[in-house]
Amino acid sequence: MTDLGTITVEGAHATLTFHRRFRFPIDRVWAAITDDAERKAWFGAGTVDPQGETVVIEPEDPPAPMEAKRVTGRILTWQPPENGRAVFEHEWHQRIVEDSVVRYELTADGDETLLQFTHRGLSERNAKGFAPGTHAFFDRAAAFLRDETPPNWSERYAEVAPSYPSWR
Repeated sequence: MTDLGTITVEGAHATLTFHRRFRFPIDRVWAAITDDAERKAWFGAGTVDPQGETVVIEPEDPPAPMEAKRVTGRILTWQPPENGRAVFEHEWHQRIVEDSVVRYELTADGDETLLQFTHRGLSERNAKGFAPGTHAFFDRAAAFLRDETPPNWSERYAEVAPSYPSWR
């Protein structure tokens, strides 16, 4: 399994997909993705409110005004870990890109967890721009889960960007 994401294009929309293996149980990975305090450590401040069915994310990175980075949306699927599977899906409304949907599908594999992440509905150009940044965020999540200091997002983005097609 490679850590690189893929971009598939159908018509005017693209889907960004990542497959990651985390050497942690599904409950631990679920918490890193859905618990506000844990998510803040690798992604940024915000709230995931399954009762109110809303998501607000205010990432620390990239270095840009918060009004450009802020993500809001409704929770579309909330299935906490049960029988080795979990799904968290929400709308992605962000001023700088078209409205889209992200989905985290977790599957237990022994004491490890397989993540399939999809971000659907972006333009091809924006998917290409998001690919290295999403990669950098998942590397930060992996470090957080290992109780390590997450890598600097901008530096990690610069390191992985050459592995992805350019958005220009």
